[in-house]
Amino acid sequence: PKPTTRQLGQATQGTENVAASGSGAIYSWSIRQDVGLTHLLPLALEVLRDDPLAEGDMYEGDLLAAALTRSPEVWSESPELGRELHLIVSALSDLTPSLRREVERFLAL
Repeated sequence: PKPTTRQLGQATQGTENVAASGSGAIYSWSIRQDVGLTHLLPLALEVLRDDPLAEGDMYEGDLLAAALTRSPEVWSESPELGRELHLIVSALSDLTPSLRREVERFLAL
């Protein structure tokens, strides 16, 4: 299910309600839309630290895929987040072929 307008508003504001809920679906959908990245990427990385293949609203690992597919500019503007994501994905194995391609593309940045 797609997030409601209210949920998206909370997500883009980085409110405590969204952070406390840890909603991978909201994070994944919003990140894919490049909405609220400065607030949501740190929250998404918290989720990914605990469960790198966390399921958002589509499939296992879609939160990771959402983060990995952000433009290189996002990571150059937030190098500390890029380093953290690099650490997370470096330890992964047994990925689907499509997720493995996204990891390899990200690591090559």
